[in-house]
Amino acid sequence: MRDPSPKSVPVLTTDAEAEDFLDQDLSTLDFSQFKPMRFETLPKSARITMRLPEPLIAALKAQAKARGIPYQRLIREALERALDDKP
Repeated sequence: MRDPSPKSVPVLTTDAEAEDFLDQDLSTLDFSQFKPMRFETLPKSARITMRLPEPLIAALKAQAKARGIPYQRLIREALERALDDKP
């Protein structure tokens, strides 16, 4: 008998872990934890240049590393969240 409680997605640090996770029955997965990505899958064709304090860049890189993503993606996520915020 299956456990009817919804499952969360675990932290996956390798492609092999992700493949193993996807090979199982995902019918009890809690899909409410996912958020749509509006811009991340679009081609990155425009550049911006901005000056930021070194400690801010270091903090961004550290947080991105802890999440296992490039720091530029973390910045894009922050920008997208800022667009979703309602004044």
